[in-house]
Amino acid sequence: MPELPSNTALNAVSDPIDPRPSASPPLSPTSRAVRPAGAKASRVAAASLVGTTIEYYDFAVYGTASALVLGPAFFPSDNATVSSLAAFLTFAAAFLARPLGVVLFGTVGDRIGRRRALVVSLMLMGVATVGVGLLPTYETAGLLAPVLLVTLRLLQGVSMGGEWGGAVLLAAEHAPPGRRALYASVPNAGPSLGFLLSTAVILPTLNLAGRDAFTDWAWRIPFLLSTVLVVVGLWVRTTISESPVFASTPDRTPRALAGTPAAGSRFPLGTLLARHPGRLFLGIGAALGGSAVYYLTIVYSLSYGPKELGIDRNTMLIAASVGSAAGVALTLPAARLADRIGRRPVMLTGAVGSVLWAVPMYASLSSGDVWAITGAYTVGLMLLALMFSPVAAFLPELFPARLRYTGASAAFILANTFGGGFAPLVATWLNSHWESPLVLGFYTGGLCLLSLLCLLALPETRDHEFDV
Repeated sequence: MPELPSNTALNAVSDPIDPRPSASPPLSPTSRAVRPAGAKASRVAAASLVGTTIEYYDFAVYGTASALVLGPAFFPSDNATVSSLAAFLTFAAAFLARPLGVVLFGTVGDRIGRRRALVVSLMLMGVATVGVGLLPTYETAGLLAPVLLVTLRLLQGVSMGGEWGGAVLLAAEHAPPGRRALYASVPNAGPSLGFLLSTAVILPTLNLAGRDAFTDWAWRIPFLLSTVLVVVGLWVRTTISESPVFASTPDRTPRALAGTPAAGSRFPLGTLLARHPGRLFLGIGAALGGSAVYYLTIVYSLSYGPKELGIDRNTMLIAASVGSAAGVALTLPAARLADRIGRRPVMLTGAVGSVLWAVPMYASLSSGDVWAITGAYTVGLMLLALMFSPVAAFLPELFPARLRYTGASAAFILANTFGGGFAPLVATWLNSHWESPLVLGFYTGGLCLLSLLCLLALPETRDHEFDV
C-alpha cells in the first residue's frame, strides 16, 4: 500500500484508499500551527489523561457492577443467566448510544473546538454515573428502576462517544514533532487506568462491606464517588488551551477562537462518509479485535469465571487488574517505538500475537489457578497495548484536520461498539451452547484476525504532516 505523503496536506491529495480528493486547499507554510513548548504539550496530555481516566472509571464501575450485582438488583429472575443477560444488555445499550455521541461531539469538536466538546462530555458522564448510584432498585420502584437505569446508561454512552477521540486528538495536536504517538498514547492509557481505579474502589468496598451488604447497598459507593472525580476532571480540563492545529485550520480563525461555528463541514460525519469511507471502515476493523480483548477480560470474565467456572471473584479481579497494569506500563514504550519505526509494525505485532494468544489466554480459566489466569491475562493485555497504544495517533492521522475529531471518534467508537459492547452478550450466548472457555478464544481470535487484515490494508502514517 502507498504511504501517506509527508509534505502535503492530506485533504489536498488523493486518498490511497478512497481516491477522490477533498475540495479543501492545503495550508500555506505561514499558516501552519506553531508547536507549543514541550512542557505545555505535557500538561495537555496529562489533562487529557485525567479526564479520560475519570470517564472510563465511570464506565468500568458500571461494567463491573453489571457483572456482579445489577442483574439481580434491577432484573430479578429465577434464572441467573437471564439476569446476567439483561444486565449485559444495559451494558451494550451504552454502545448503541455511542454513535450519537460521535455525531454530537464530533460536530462540536470539528466546528467549535476540541476542548469544549471534552468538557461537556465529562459533565454528562458525571451526571449519569452519579444518577445510577442514586437509583432505586426493582424491589423498590418496580419497572421504573430498569427504565431509569437504561436511560442513564444511554447518557453514559453518548458521553463516551465524544471522549476518546477528543482526548487523544487534543494531546496529539499539541505534540512536538516526532512524538505524536507518545503524547497521544498518554490519554489512551485512560481506559486501563480507569478500570484499575474502579477496581481499587470496588474491591475494598466488597471486602469491607461483605458480599451481602455490597449486593444490598454498598455497590452504590463507587458510583457516588464519581462526583469528586468529575469535579477534579472539569477543573483540569478548563485550564488547558485549545488545539493549535484546530485554531489554524482554514475557516476557523478567528471564529473558532471566539467560539463561533465556522463555515463548511456543517455535518462532518456526512462529509467523512462521502470522502473517506475506505479509511473509516478499515479504521473500524483495525480496532475491532482489541476492543473484544479489552471488554471480555475486564467485563465479561468477571461474571463468567465465578458463575460458570466457580472461580473466586477476587481471583478474576486480581488477574484483570494485574494484566491492565502491565498494559499501562507498556503503553508509553510502545508508543515511543511507534514514533521511531512506524505505527503499523507495532500494531501488527500486537495483532499477530493476539490472534495466537487468544485461545491459550481463555483456556487458562479452566485451571482456576490465580497464577495461571493472571499470567495469561497479563500477556494478553500487553499484546493489546501493542495494538492500542499507537492507534491513538494512527486513527487521527488517517483524516484531515476538519474531519479529524469525527473520523477518529467514529472509527474507534464503532469498533468498540461492535467488537466490545456486544462482546459480553455474544460470549454469554456462545457459552450457553458450548460450555468451554475455549469458545471465547476462538471468538476473540477471529476478531483479532480481522483487525490484522485491516491493518495490512491501511498505509503507514508516521510521516504524515499533522497540521492540516
